[in-house]
Amino acid sequence: MGKPSAPSTNALRFLKAQKADYEVHSYNYEEKGGTSRSSQSLGVEEHSIIKTLIFEDHTKSPMVVLMHGDCEVSTKKLARAMGIKSCGPCSPATAEKHSGYRVGGTSPFGLRKPIPIYVERSILALPKIYINGGQRGLLVSLNPCLLKTLLGVVEVDVAIG
Repeated sequence: MGKPSAPSTNALRFLKAQKADYEVHSYNYEEKGGTSRSSQSLGVEEHSIIKTLIFEDHTKSPMVVLMHGDCEVSTKKLARAMGIKSCGPCSPATAEKHSGYRVGGTSPFGLRKPIPIYVERSILALPKIYINGGQRGLLVSLNPCLLKTLLGVVEVDVAIG
């Protein structure tokens, strides 16, 4: 379970309430450092660091996309998988409004409101992932199967790289 000294975030409260098995990892957040910074700091492969990205479709409805730290999202593939016209990443201010988290600290756990969550299918095959715990410089490691059981994610194949 989470360490007692961990900060209290909506994401950690959500995981604790669900009795999820996770570990908390802190690192020194750097503006624009991205997943390469967190993977170096924690000594883990960047591929196992999972980005929580907020996108909007052509009607401005939000969605969350979970992607490997060393990959990008193909918006064309994502729109096709969803059966919609188009989609793209939100501005930082819009992403924060939708999620309730600051950009750089966005977690798929404990979102402000229910938002559909899409996960790159290959993430679920990893033995362990590191994903944001609800604030900058805070990741949680857990079994990726928890994404399905706790969040009801929809699997997609939309990675580039």
